Amino acid sequence: MGYLPFFSLETWILLITFICIFVMYGNWTYRTFEKLGIPGPKPVMYWGTLGRQNPVYYLADNECAQKYGRIWGMYELKLPMLAVMDPEMLKTILVKECFTYFTNRRNLRLNGDLYDAVSIAEDDQWRRIRNILSPSFTSGRIKEMFTIMKHHSHKLTTCLQSKVRNGEVVNIKDFFGPYSMDVMVSCAFSVDMDTISNPSCPLITHASKLFRFSLPLFIFQGCFPFFLPLLELLGVSFFRKTSTAFFKTVVEKMRAGRLTDHEIVSQITMLAFAGYETSALTLVFLAYNLARNPEVMKRLQEEIDSTFPNKGPIEYEALVQMEYLDCVLCECLRLYPPAARLERTAKETVRINRITIPKDMVVMVPVYALHRDPELWPEPEEFKPERFSKENKQNINPYTYLPFGFGPRNCIGMRFALVMVKLALVEVLQNYSFSVCAETEIPLKMDAEGLVGPLNPIKLKLVTRSIKADLQ
Repeated sequence: MGYLPFFSLETWILLITFICIFVMYGNWTYRTFEKLGIPGPKPVMYWGTLGRQNPVYYLADNECAQKYGRIWGMYELKLPMLAVMDPEMLKTILVKECFTYFTNRRNLRLNGDLYDAVSIAEDDQWRRIRNILSPSFTSGRIKEMFTIMKHHSHKLTTCLQSKVRNGEVVNIKDFFGPYSMDVMVSCAFSVDMDTISNPSCPLITHASKLFRFSLPLFIFQGCFPFFLPLLELLGVSFFRKTSTAFFKTVVEKMRAGRLTDHEIVSQITMLAFAGYETSALTLVFLAYNLARNPEVMKRLQEEIDSTFPNKGPIEYEALVQMEYLDCVLCECLRLYPPAARLERTAKETVRINRITIPKDMVVMVPVYALHRDPELWPEPEEFKPERFSKENKQNINPYTYLPFGFGPRNCIGMRFALVMVKLALVEVLQNYSFSVCAETEIPLKMDAEGLVGPLNPIKLKLVTRSIKADLQ
């Protein structure tokens, strides 16, 4: 106690007061779900429930679902979030009451120049932008862009030839990533960036970084949200300024009658970057699952060969009607949905299925966990494309399968992405087969940041196909 005299009484009072306020503020929101009678993991001061179950957030969702059921409360740092996996509640939140109570996605506020992107914009601004963009993603427009896609899918298979010829192990994303970017940029700007021949292109580099948020900034804004207005005023953003600025220089020449110049830049940046990463990851996981399930790959190749005999040119109408291809893609998106969560913010306090959702509560749909619910998907960890066969598909509740979301705020580029992914997969499988090798990581370690993806690159071998040999 000899050191106590070094501090005056006033200093001790201030210090004790500060400690009390610090502790009280750090626990301020943590009785929210207890009051609502909703179960969930116990939060830690300031940190909430982050990492309590698993450091990989979507694996943590899966563990919480197994422990607490289809509805639970969690805390992202100090922010209460209601996790909902109940299909009937999801129908109400995503569709029935979308325009009344759940129009907007969660707004992180620090959006920088992307504040008016269609995936971030709110209420009337979102409706206006969505209505303007929607005609660009109709089946008719996608069919018009199919020739551009085919140009890049052909370049993809050509670039793989040298790797296959030399028997090299292939980092799958090094090829599917540039293919996705080339298609997105060519369809948006009618410009061939040819990133597949130059994987170190700045466009790929910036696209890969855009959704890698700063962890210190994420923690700071989560623990001290009252600083958000100041951070916005200072121009602080989750999205890297170098990446958004780079893409802005690419699109600033574009003009459109009903969108402002800034809105044009935001839409193209978000759609191109988000489309690149999600499509590339989907193709990577498709290759991985097919390599691990050669019987599925063989059956898919048989459908490809019968639809386009003798490695014939791929036609749009025939491609979109391939049933087993659709089953394989749907099952891959069930196991590895690129977006592990959907989020909506309640505009007003509302009661749904005896659950009270307070105003401004973030409702989180744990898509990754929903897709692995054993009561909805028997043997959820197994890769079984037949789940989505024509006979079985009609028995699937649409609110239990949400790789693209659902309702008015679903993914606007869904049909475009599906065609782009199917085309690349079919053209590659016409010529090659995937196989695992010593460098293939089994099981995968998952990345804790951003979208659902592997922590380490997925590496496979490709083998040139001989159709005659395949038929023997």
